[in-house]
Amino acid sequence: MNLETGALDISSATYGDLRDWIDKVDHLGELTTIRGAERDLEIPGIWETVSRAGGGIAPALLFDDIPGFPGGFRILFGELESVRRLAMTLRLEMEGTSILACVKACRDRLRKMTLISPRKVKDGAILENAETGSAIDLYKFPVPRHHEKDGGRFFGTGHCVISRDPEEGWVNLGTYRCMLLDEQSLCLHMSAGRDGRTMMHKYFARGEPYKVAVAVGTDPALYLASTMTVPWGISEYDFAAGLKGEAMEVIEGPYTGFPLPANAEIVVEGECRPGDTHLEGPFGEWAGYYANCGLSPVHEPIIHVKNLFYRSKPVFTCSQPAKPPSDLFAQGVFRSALIWDELEKAGVPNIRGVWCELAGGTRLFNIVSLKQAYPGHARQAGIIASQCGSGVYIGRYTVVVDDDIDITDMKDVIWAISTRSDPVRSLEVTRRGRSSSADPAVSPDIKVTSHNPDDTYTSKAIIDACWPYEWLNRAYPVAQVSQELQRKIVTKWGKQLNLNGRGS
Repeated sequence: MNLETGALDISSATYGDLRDWIDKVDHLGELTTIRGAERDLEIPGIWETVSRAGGGIAPALLFDDIPGFPGGFRILFGELESVRRLAMTLRLEMEGTSILACVKACRDRLRKMTLISPRKVKDGAILENAETGSAIDLYKFPVPRHHEKDGGRFFGTGHCVISRDPEEGWVNLGTYRCMLLDEQSLCLHMSAGRDGRTMMHKYFARGEPYKVAVAVGTDPALYLASTMTVPWGISEYDFAAGLKGEAMEVIEGPYTGFPLPANAEIVVEGECRPGDTHLEGPFGEWAGYYANCGLSPVHEPIIHVKNLFYRSKPVFTCSQPAKPPSDLFAQGVFRSALIWDELEKAGVPNIRGVWCELAGGTRLFNIVSLKQAYPGHARQAGIIASQCGSGVYIGRYTVVVDDDIDITDMKDVIWAISTRSDPVRSLEVTRRGRSSSADPAVSPDIKVTSHNPDDTYTSKAIIDACWPYEWLNRAYPVAQVSQELQRKIVTKWGKQLNLNGRGS
């Protein structure tokens, strides 16, 4: 139980581009610089080790003096893996410093924000260096090999893939992984149902190339938006600016015609062509497995790079999908806020919180807290949370608990499941729900024989771990020290007992 009640307001710590953001993070005391680490396996391994030790919350790690590359060619891991960095990035005013307070602040921002279109500029830092055609050399960047069983180095993990819908004209940004093939080409993996993949198939159905841009080292708010399930037709440029309260600056890409982040660290423009594929992967997935097709690579579209733009001494941003809780905190917070917002928009009252548990990869095990108001209230919340736009992607388990349960503490959640639910009364199962090529519960035989690892389904379980509504007013009292007495004990004995302001 978090006994800290002071407000967290670092909304005045505004920033411009990623470099300015790094300076602000350093000022907050949440940046660690490491020099001399190897790009292959060691750098990603250091981040994963630090993140796991912190339970998914860790300082941002900036790697410099990477062997084989000029000084100043840096790699950044863990941009948003703390409450303070996420609050600074989105300029949140929070009541308290807990994870759930951060989720609530994000939910409040979603309710109040206005979409802001990007601001076009004629020049930007991204144009400091430009290469085209045969002069392009993607090997100049310290692109890492993330995991020991990976099939290659991945240029795009903490990035944005930019494309435009050919029918409606709006611009989408999504974080779809990009494997480095050679000096002038990448391989692009996009799961079924992703907006970028839907757009690609529209172009291919016309016999046209699918133009894309890949931006690395963007504004962290833009990167966060690109990882989220933003509704179809809404550009992540507009969404990210609405969250941050400030328009994103863009330049027009000379090859794609797309708006490109004017102050990103690296941007490539290129195209994918119908039927033009290359073996991609394997790559360690966010759920903690090689679950696409095991260790077998899969044919994916090739991005033929036409233009390369980059800043001098660029910062190469990365994410490390691995066995949770590595590199998932910000996504967990913001996905929780999105589900909370969608529940309220669906008319479900008295929601007290939502948490997409890090151990479930922020997608597999989601918890909803509510104050029951009528029979069936908990079941309604669980079913909607499992099928709403931000919860439907796998969303294997959805647990609904009463509002006295700390949903960010799995011990508390398991206690509620174990003591307040009965399997016959409390479980609902739906079948043939949306899954993913990364779903480790789907048999590899299905993925191989279907010739399409995305051709998968999952069942979903809703666990009603609330007290039964019909005897809610007679629920058994909890045997626990009261909060008032706990505060007195912490005040009197906390220093001697090393409680640090927190009760057990």
